[in-house]
Formats: sequence, structure tokens, C-alpha cells
Amino acid sequence: MRQVVLDTETTGIGEGHRIIEIGCVEVIERKLTGRHYHVYVNPQRPIDEEAAEVHGITNEWLEEQGAPVFAQIADDFRNFISGAELVIHNAAFDVGMMDAEFSRLNLSPTRDFCGVLDTLLLARDMHPGARNSLDALCKRYGIDNSHRELHGALLDSEILADVYLIMTGGQTDLALADESDSEDGEVELDLGDVQVEASNLKVIRASADEVTAHEAFLDLIDKKSEGALWRKPLA
Repeated sequence: MRQVVLDTETTGIGEGHRIIEIGCVEVIERKLTGRHYHVYVNPQRPIDEEAAEVHGITNEWLEEQGAPVFAQIADDFRNFISGAELVIHNAAFDVGMMDAEFSRLNLSPTRDFCGVLDTLLLARDMHPGARNSLDALCKRYGIDNSHRELHGALLDSEILADVYLIMTGGQTDLALADESDSEDGEVELDLGDVQVEASNLKVIRASADEVTAHEAFLDLIDKKSEGALWRKPLA
């Protein structure tokens, strides 16, 4: 599975606002590949003062950087995310901003060529009633985001990738089926991506004293019950 963790920064919130930064990191089979897409965009309109306080980006700075307009980067951006599942925190906002940009260029909307997974909705399902902002999730899962003084699309997408992989990994990777889900009562263990090289495993055998102590313990079980099950011969 190819996923792209994505974040945007904008001139503000609401109709008519524009994207000014896009940051994406690629994840394949739950592993960060190191590939990313990052671009600043000239919005061709003023950036709201409140938004600039959040991300620190100004129209003057974008002009100094020679930031391209969205039409100039649209094809490269769409090629990078095409066919992937987009992992976005509060996806409705980012996808809405992207679709507005695509619509201005008469291009198809995001969901026509990408899947979308909203980590905000996922977090609300997993932690109902709790705060589920990106900062709150970093605190909950022990992810260091002390370097996040301002919002930034690439930095936030990198942090979100860590949050998402921890949220959906760990113990949840060990999918123990309930006995009622299996006709023969066997428990199925899905080890996912876990790979172990047998030659690297260290074998530790019991010492003679440990074997003697173990046998003495089994003798005690034999005296107090019908005997240790693993000492009985197979039928």
C-alpha cells in the first residue's frame, strides 16, 4: 500500500482562500521511504494576519522566494499523490482547499484519483472525548514536537506520519482473533511486517540444575493432581 501523509498551509480559512504551502511524505507498506514533496505557492491574494501568525509565512517572503503560482505546480503535485491513500489530519479542510485549486484549473477533484484517510476522525474514534489536535496526539504517544514552534506543511506531515504509524501500529499489529471467529477454536496471530532471521536467534538451554528443579516441580504437581498434562503420552 502506498500512502502519502499530507498537510497544507493557507492564506486563511473560508471561501476564496488559497494554498501557500504543501508538504507530503511517502509511506509504503507502513515504512517511510524518504521521498517527499514540498513547495511554497504564490496565492495571488493577501495572507490573513491571523494565518500568518500561525505559520509565519507572508506575501513578501513568498515573493522573495520566487514562489510559483498553483497552476505551475499542479501537474507535479498531482503526479506525486496520484493513486495513493492520502493521510491527512482534518482532511475535510485540506481536501477542500485542494479541490478549490483544482477546480480553478478545470481539473478533477482529489477523490477521483486518491483515497483519503482522516486521522482526526480516526483519533476521535480511538479516544472519544479527548483532545485530538496534532499537538495533543504527540503528547499522548510520546512524540517529540518541541521543534514545532510554528505550523509548517512539511514538518507537520512528518510529525503526522509518526503519529499515524504509532496510532495504527504497536499492539494493533498483533491481530488476535476471538475464538468465536474461528470454527475450530484456533487463535490466529497476524505478525504483519515482523521478520525474524532464524540464524540470528540466540538459543539459551536450561542448565542441569534448572532441569532437576523443573522435574521436582512436576513431581509435586503429579502428587497433588492428575499429573502434568505435558508429561502424559499422546493419544
